[in-house]
Amino acid sequence: MMTADVQKSRRAFLQSLAVGCACCAYGPAHARLLDYKLAANEIASDTWTVYGASEYFNFDNGGNIVNVAFIEVPDGVVVVDTGPSRRYGEALLALIEKTIPGKPVLRVYNTHHHPDHCFGNQVFESNTLASSQGVIDNIKLEGDGFADNLYRLVGDWMRGTAPVAPGKVLDAKTEVVGGRQFSHFYLSGHTSADLVIRDDETGVLFSGDLAFLYRAPTTPHADIAQWRTSLGVLAKTDRDLILPGHGLIDPKGESLEQTDDYLSWVDGTLRDAVSQGLTMNEAMALPIPRRFAGLGVVQTEYVRSVSHLYARLEDNLMPLIEITR
Repeated sequence: MMTADVQKSRRAFLQSLAVGCACCAYGPAHARLLDYKLAANEIASDTWTVYGASEYFNFDNGGNIVNVAFIEVPDGVVVVDTGPSRRYGEALLALIEKTIPGKPVLRVYNTHHHPDHCFGNQVFESNTLASSQGVIDNIKLEGDGFADNLYRLVGDWMRGTAPVAPGKVLDAKTEVVGGRQFSHFYLSGHTSADLVIRDDETGVLFSGDLAFLYRAPTTPHADIAQWRTSLGVLAKTDRDLILPGHGLIDPKGESLEQTDDYLSWVDGTLRDAVSQGLTMNEAMALPIPRRFAGLGVVQTEYVRSVSHLYARLEDNLMPLIEITR
């Protein structure tokens, strides 16, 4: 296991390479003018989201592919997820202060440990950061590896970014923050620990990446059976509006249905491919149904899902034959 000093040195080296690549690809002016240009979109009373692009991480978007949110409560502000980098977190905090001047950030929720949702954490006061124990453990376990990868993918957008895990562990079903009650749902499936938050006053359900809308779900840590179970729980949860982790607001539950349909297809398709003895490359070449054609980056995410899930399915579905020599 690498020491913290070795990890920091490696990240500094990767950053220097990434910055060089960014400057070569886009020129010095681009490197100096990195700006997320975040905009607040009011989706409910005193509730705003910042929409991310329905893309994969790249130099152009700087990792800005995620929906984050902030809510004005009587005594301050509550934030749901913090984006992919320190630079993003700084831009988000500036947007919050412009939209809701004079009120402090009281709580910052992380819905799960993927870097596009929590790598702006270091901008916020440490005593405001909160999530479930599972999410916190996952950030501590995998945050450095995620940071290394994002430095490679988006270069100078990541300058100064380091993973910071929340210090407050949530385990209660509800909490009152600044005069407003929020409900917590401790689920899993997209990752081993997924926190869903509901604002009990407005009925907005912040699903994190358990729900996607018109963007193909990502599966690097997926347990599809558990994920579909969690979607069933959310479908029965009282709510007025869903903000999925990726995609537009969803007043009808379409994000839950679409995500479940896609996961069911991926699971069934890969199980059939294994049963037919197809190789991983052959499985990647299988056609994607037309009903998913409108999902963002669906071809890319399907190929990634094969790489994430296929070997595990082979282990589970193909019998072990012992040979006696």
